[in-house]
Amino acid sequence: MKLRSRDVPVPLKRVVHAGTRTFGRLTSNRRVLPGFLVSGGQRCGTTSMYRALAQHPAILKPIFHKGIHFFDTDYHRGLAWYRAHFAARSTADRIAEHSGVTPLAFESSPYYLYHPLAAERIARDLPDARLLVLVRDPVERARSQHAHERARGFESIADFSDALAAEPERLAGENDRLIAEPEYYSFSHQHHAYLDRGHYADHLDRVSAAVGADRIMVIDSGRFFTEPEVVFDRVLRFLGLPQLGDIAFARHNARPRPPHRDDALDRELSDHYAPHDARLERWLGAEPSWRT
Repeated sequence: MKLRSRDVPVPLKRVVHAGTRTFGRLTSNRRVLPGFLVSGGQRCGTTSMYRALAQHPAILKPIFHKGIHFFDTDYHRGLAWYRAHFAARSTADRIAEHSGVTPLAFESSPYYLYHPLAAERIARDLPDARLLVLVRDPVERARSQHAHERARGFESIADFSDALAAEPERLAGENDRLIAEPEYYSFSHQHHAYLDRGHYADHLDRVSAAVGADRIMVIDSGRFFTEPEVVFDRVLRFLGLPQLGDIAFARHNARPRPPHRDDALDRELSDHYAPHDARLERWLGAEPSWRT
């Protein structure tokens, strides 16, 4: 009988992962670093993009899990620890020999777009890596994040409007402290920034100042979900990879809308985001799908 990952007890998984990471650190000088990263607003389809990318024969996903969070919350662990999460160079060499294509490793951590130090760390440690950034309707994104954090037990405020009202106090001074104290961790900055996460253009401008706008591709999740083949072909061209094999597209981690919505609040939020969405057009090359 084949043992599935979900059937393995959590303590045993932790032991196995810890041992594998130790081996990975010992062999880190023989492992590849990512050629690109997937980031974006939380609840913007990064998991769906990750699953599609991982099917490409010349793309190497991380060994343990999709999001490593090195450049935001675990940077103090060092580059050898980060390398331990990726494939060996010998694996990449075999793929290159078989396919004639130099493979690219990658990982997906949405918080990279938002953490104030992540971009400069990426620019320093991965000077040639590209970034795929996914965005979606910021009103729907904020609601989805709140439902997600509630489901995970990370949010104690049940009402979405109350959580929005609490956001300024929760985030007060946190961004500055993260910059001043590089090893500081802010739970609210990572999990309770519902409104601010949707200011996509602000975060993209900051990240591009560090890594360069030419290394960033912004993807409208609405278009990715409705035209996955078209969007994915654009992604491959951006990464310099050919089409190899068939890709099965699916939507992952979707949560149903709450049964009761505050339409007045949604209109207020939509008006709030209007100027931010207008600035996003230059990144998308078109009007955001949620505005058409």
